Amino acid sequence: MALWKESSKETHAPEPPPAPREIEKPVAATVASLDASRVSLATSRPGDANKESVISAGLTIEGKIEGAGHVRIAGNFKGDVHVQGNLTIDAGAKLLGGVRANTVVIGGELEGNIDAAARVELLQSGILNGDLKAGSLTVAAGSRMRGRAEFGWDEKPKP
Repeated sequence: MALWKESSKETHAPEPPPAPREIEKPVAATVASLDASRVSLATSRPGDANKESVISAGLTIEGKIEGAGHVRIAGNFKGDVHVQGNLTIDAGAKLLGGVRANTVVIGGELEGNIDAAARVELLQSGILNGDLKAGSLTVAAGSRMRGRAEFGWDEKPKP
């Protein structure tokens, strides 16, 4: 008497391996080296606007970021950031340069001006050393800011 069920004597052809699938390319710029003088973000397809490019912790990059898409900085970046998307500066990260983005979330440190953002969030660990011009500003207890802030003003003249 066997302790396992014996399989039938019929032999089955092995299943073919799955077809190779296309690897999705992230929305990221081509960076020739870590001291790239300019980083340009471009989406590979029209529906990729939700993709996020990341400068990871431990990296230091100097240059300029501009284009469409979201950017998250977890390391150090020196230069201007002009994106048609969101910019997030993680806790422990540092950005030295001017910023122009739809939404800016600061959890780390920003030394530079924020211009023409629709919304700015200064988190509890966030530090802003520069001027700010935005549609709305959210400030958490414990955050720090040194500079001039303008928010909530409608730039369009009223009839």
